[in-house]
Amino acid sequence: MAVYAVGDLQGCLEPLKCLLHEVGFDPLEDRLWLVGDLVNRGPQSLETLRFLYAMRDSLVCVLGNHDLHLLAVAHNIERMKKGDTLQEILDAPDRDELLDWLRMQKLLHYDAERDLVMVHAGIPPQWTLKKALRRAEEVEQVLRDDTRIALFLDGMYGNEPAKWDRELQGVARLRVITNYFTRMRFCTADGKLDLKSKEGLDSAPPGYAPWFSHPQRRTRGQKLIFGHWAALGGQCDEPGVQALDSGCVWGNRMTLLNVDSGQRWQCDCASQKPEKSPTRPSA
Repeated sequence: MAVYAVGDLQGCLEPLKCLLHEVGFDPLEDRLWLVGDLVNRGPQSLETLRFLYAMRDSLVCVLGNHDLHLLAVAHNIERMKKGDTLQEILDAPDRDELLDWLRMQKLLHYDAERDLVMVHAGIPPQWTLKKALRRAEEVEQVLRDDTRIALFLDGMYGNEPAKWDRELQGVARLRVITNYFTRMRFCTADGKLDLKSKEGLDSAPPGYAPWFSHPQRRTRGQKLIFGHWAALGGQCDEPGVQALDSGCVWGNRMTLLNVDSGQRWQCDCASQKPEKSPTRPSA
């Protein structure tokens, strides 16, 4: 069995199919890990969800900010933004089936056999893996609860609180957890978020740095896969940390990683012609 992880899809289905064909992916034997942002901005959000749902038993998926945005829009909590490509999902006859499956997915996945973590944006420097898993479970339980999901989605948007505090309660607590796992790029060493800067590594505000670069990060040495940060181009020099969002939806390439060997493939989203990248150290 081969295990592959793929960067942010965002409704770009054809490049995904191209990559899976290139590696001979067999859903009966192999597994595909998804770093989140399955939908939105790309041309085939509905078709992408349907394709993934049909092979759901072969997937491991964590949620991204665009996936949570879709759930909020579907609950009539948030208006669609300019550039969103979600309407076809909302109008689909199978929307409830697809959305119910989506909200059952994780925010953080840990594979104990490989000692490997997958998350959409990252893990804040002050959290151990054990704490991160507990915090992710808090949000996951709410998303799966019919009586609490709407309240959470209604209060999910916003940049405050900018830093975790164990005394936080209610929606504010869930919001900062969600922002860490699905929106984080830059933060301070003690986990204070900057959610405005979205460019490359050199765009960090004074006192802030990429979440994975802090020397005292408590998950340093932990093998980890993440997406979300398209400006990195799928490159991260931090040992053991693999960035997979290479900006497919912005006209760049989609990246597929063999989790165990470290081999990468990329598909040019214009030509949909896959290219094999040099083998990198396994995540």
